[in-house]
Amino acid sequence: MIRNFYKKLAAGFALFTLELLFVLAVFLACVFVFLYVSAQVVEASGPIKFDEAAFAVAADMQSTGFTRFIEFITFFASRHFMTAAGLLLIAYFLFVRRHKWYSLKVPVVALGSISLNLVLKFFFDRQRPTMPLVDASGLSFPSGHSMIAASFYSLIIYLTWRHVESKPLRNFLVALLVIFILLIGFSRIYLRVHYATDVVAGFAAGILWVIIGIGLLRRIEKYTRKEIAPVVEED
Repeated sequence: MIRNFYKKLAAGFALFTLELLFVLAVFLACVFVFLYVSAQVVEASGPIKFDEAAFAVAADMQSTGFTRFIEFITFFASRHFMTAAGLLLIAYFLFVRRHKWYSLKVPVVALGSISLNLVLKFFFDRQRPTMPLVDASGLSFPSGHSMIAASFYSLIIYLTWRHVESKPLRNFLVALLVIFILLIGFSRIYLRVHYATDVVAGFAAGILWVIIGIGLLRRIEKYTRKEIAPVVEED
């Protein structure tokens, strides 16, 4: 009995350590990627080869049917969809699952990502590519759709990983969401409303924000539980 307890404890500790190391590795990788890409953008005196190569690949794939599919995909990171999806998710955690901290994570991640994106766009002041396939306004770096998609759908990945008990289903849903995020990023290149460097930087910044946001809220949640629990017990 005692042996089994220690085995479970050791297994749980090992899993926690691996998850922590994975999150730290992703965080550091995103910091490096964003700093590297942003340096390339700032220092560039002309077109960046990576951007031109990405546009060339996208141009080879162009067709009327595929363009419609891409426009459908990019809608899932649009302002209108994200507003509705965010409100529905907040309502779900407030009234169905009744988890106030999850209902807080949604606006923190979504609003924080949008605000950070606007600040970064203003700071880098990069103009959009010429000859876009759809109308687009505002500055280019980093991509707002890519950044918001990375943060919002990464939050869904986090919730899926924590609450879907079936391992095959959990892995399938996570893989599907990762592919969906990548498709949204590609859609911005295909439609020529963003450079590939905008998209990569948007992904890195979005994932960074969701890691920071969830980390801070989890710490606040643990702190408030420690502070409130003794009072509740006394009552």
